[in-house]
Amino acid sequence: MANVKQAKRPLSPHLQIYRPQLTSITSILTRITGNALIVGTMLAVWWLLAAATSADMFATADAVATSWFGDLVFTGSLWAVWYHYLAGLRHLYFDAGKGLDIPTAEKLGWGVIGGSVVLTVITIILVQ
Repeated sequence: MANVKQAKRPLSPHLQIYRPQLTSITSILTRITGNALIVGTMLAVWWLLAAATSADMFATADAVATSWFGDLVFTGSLWAVWYHYLAGLRHLYFDAGKGLDIPTAEKLGWGVIGGSVVLTVITIILVQ
C-alpha cells in the first residue's frame, strides 16, 4: 500500500466544551429515571417477600420501607414513573416527526419536567 499521510483532524469536543442543552439533559434523565426505578422496585419486592416469609423479616423490611429512606425512595420512584411516562409520550410525538424544531423540543422538555413534578405532587395529595 502507498504511504498514506494522516491528516490532522480535530478531536470531537467533549463535555467541557459543549453547553448542556435541555434536550440532551432530558434524554439523559430519561435513562437515569428508567434505571433508578429498579431501586424502588427492589425495595417493594423485598417488602412483599418479607411479608410472605416471616413476621421478623417483615418488621425489618417495613421499618426500612416506612423510614425516611423508604419515603425518599418511593417518592423519587413516583416522580421517576411520571417523568418516564411523559418523556415516553414526548418521544412518541418526536417519532411522528412532530416537534423536532428546537423551540418546540425545549418547550416539550420543560413540559415533561414540570408535568412530572405537578403529577407527583397531585398523586401524593390524592394518596394521603
